[in-house]
Amino acid sequence: MRNLGDMSRMCGAVILALVLTLASLAVPSSAMAQKAGTSGPGATGSVAVPGFWDPKRRPERPDVTRLPSQIRFVTTDDYPPFSFRGTDGQPSGMNIDLARAICTELAVPCTLEVKPFGELVAALDAGTADAAIAGIAITKDSRDTADFTDRYFRSPARFVARKSGLMDQVTPQTVAARTVGVVTGTAHEAYLRDFFAETAIRAYPNSDAALDALKRGEVDLVFGDGVQLAFWLNGSASANCCAFTGGPFTESRYFGEGMGIAVKRGNDALRQSLNYALGQLWEKGIYTDLYLRWFPISVY
Repeated sequence: MRNLGDMSRMCGAVILALVLTLASLAVPSSAMAQKAGTSGPGATGSVAVPGFWDPKRRPERPDVTRLPSQIRFVTTDDYPPFSFRGTDGQPSGMNIDLARAICTELAVPCTLEVKPFGELVAALDAGTADAAIAGIAITKDSRDTADFTDRYFRSPARFVARKSGLMDQVTPQTVAARTVGVVTGTAHEAYLRDFFAETAIRAYPNSDAALDALKRGEVDLVFGDGVQLAFWLNGSASANCCAFTGGPFTESRYFGEGMGIAVKRGNDALRQSLNYALGQLWEKGIYTDLYLRWFPISVY
């Protein structure tokens, strides 16, 4: 997830290449995909599919006369697997597919424009765009600049370990005698120091350094972003050394509330319509299909 005041990127060219490979895999149909429980993560095959929609909360069907004649989405092209340029040069990713599915559900024409991340909210404020779908993190600060739909994704924190050192449970007690690598200055480091204080924590300048230390046996585990770690585990860089163990960890105070679609402050008609569409996509299994296309490896 990306904060409006933080331009850091979580994925590079290697991950992009892997994303393109994974996206080419067959997408299960809604009829075949087993929907996860709407109050929490479920499973489709070996992949846990998170659910972010409360079945008891039913947004009202939107009045299309209150919507614009077309919804102008803005996104970025530098945030795989959510939004990036495909091999054909066109925007691709989960955010792109989700925007298209929303427009189909609402039966409203849509356009999609790629902009730099720092210009998204300005486009909403200027009235040149209606909605920004770009992996924007819902935070106290971002709520000061835009209104948000319900979250449609949340990246959990996860531990990874060498396959010879996997654990049935990961708790402060079970890892007290272990050494954990983490990227310095991150929310993941803060979480470890607050809740795993008895663990030997080694901070590294970046995730590559921490994961290399894990492969060499310098640390027993690495703690970090679940999406990044999932792609690393399933890529050539890991050499099939390691696997997830314990978790997921989703404390909002440290890891955020998740991603939402941003609209201009006060645009309740569009925000509520987008919420309705997201809920419908979940109930119909369309969200599950999209999730499995872009995350065929388990993040949760």
